Amino acid sequence: MDTDLGPHGTETVCQTCAIELDRIAEAAMLTGQDLELLQQPRRRINANIPVRMDDGSIEVFPSFRIQYNSARGPTKGGIRFHPGVDKTEVDELAFLMALKCAVVGIPFGGAKGGVQVDPKELSEGELERLSRAYVTEYHDSIGPQTDIPAPDVNTDGQIMAWMLDEYERIEGEHAPGVITGKPVELGGSRGRTSATSYGGAVILDAFLDAEDIPPENISVAIQGFGNVGSYLARFLDERGYDVVAVSNAAGAIYDESGVDIPALHAGYESNEDLFDLDTAEITNEELLTLDVNVLIPAAIEDQITAENVDDVQADAVLEMANGPTTPEADQILADRGVPVIPDILANAGGVTASYFEWVQNTTNEYWTKATVQEKLNQQMQTAFEELNEIKRAGDGNRTWREAAYTRAVESVLEAERLRSNIPTGAHA
Repeated sequence: MDTDLGPHGTETVCQTCAIELDRIAEAAMLTGQDLELLQQPRRRINANIPVRMDDGSIEVFPSFRIQYNSARGPTKGGIRFHPGVDKTEVDELAFLMALKCAVVGIPFGGAKGGVQVDPKELSEGELERLSRAYVTEYHDSIGPQTDIPAPDVNTDGQIMAWMLDEYERIEGEHAPGVITGKPVELGGSRGRTSATSYGGAVILDAFLDAEDIPPENISVAIQGFGNVGSYLARFLDERGYDVVAVSNAAGAIYDESGVDIPALHAGYESNEDLFDLDTAEITNEELLTLDVNVLIPAAIEDQITAENVDDVQADAVLEMANGPTTPEADQILADRGVPVIPDILANAGGVTASYFEWVQNTTNEYWTKATVQEKLNQQMQTAFEELNEIKRAGDGNRTWREAAYTRAVESVLEAERLRSNIPTGAHA
């Protein structure tokens, strides 16, 4: 297992992080020292994990854990299993997580982990051995007060249960707070599964309320019908939004009068069930260009790009995936006056509920789903109001992303300054 500690050497800089920070450097009055500290992760850890397969062979899987910044508290971030996982991707996601925690005001830093694997090609036994092996490799670097993993792409409560069990086996003690997103029976929080979507619905409501726009007759297209997209479709449908298009990996459906979300939920078990409804079939690419009030990318990163942004017709974008809009496309949308509610606010309901789970594990006091949602609603509303105030301050020309980054960066830098990691007065 190799560890790369910065902070010196340009090879450690997260390039996407540098681009995003440069965009707000002037408005946030960032110094060179600020940028040096923020553009690179505090710690990169990587390991090639050998796993015995069912046929007796050994396969080796590259893996990563990036602990980006811990000034505000223990680092926090999911573990994804995906064939496209690499150091660059995990760097960016850890950076976003550090900002996300700061935006919603929870006392965590940012981290992310991943394994380069297609879990669909593994048996259940192979998947369990890989999950446990990941913890074996990284157990010295994670812990309830140091770094707290959670589910991400292609990982779920069962994988978290295996990881928790392996960590506790190694440490020889119960430690439910080491991992969030666990099954309720192992200390998981009620309401955690749908929390990202619930938080997104709260933010969209708050955005429209700030713009004095009622949710009725607001058309919405949601790219992605996984955990986040499916729950969000349900929450928005219940609130009176017209969800006119949804998609999954197999394609998309579109109905300008509104997709029957309850019927879709009732019969949805596989990708193909999306097309059992009497609706028009379109592609994921076409969904992104529909003429709707709100476009919600809720699948994977880099979906709205310089190549397709000119075809995006939505009046606003709510980023429920991590990094679905490239910096180039984001700037073009800003120039066109299309508001983009950034991922570090829009999908922060998940990490906020993970914080609630950690609190419950720490205090051994467990809450009802209604209590979790009430606390989540309050936390997300407060975060939105703070960003709205920042956005409207000064010349009032800041984008939502600039407001969110400014709020997050100032919070992280203040924590670093209080720890004397930045000279007093170095940041105005």
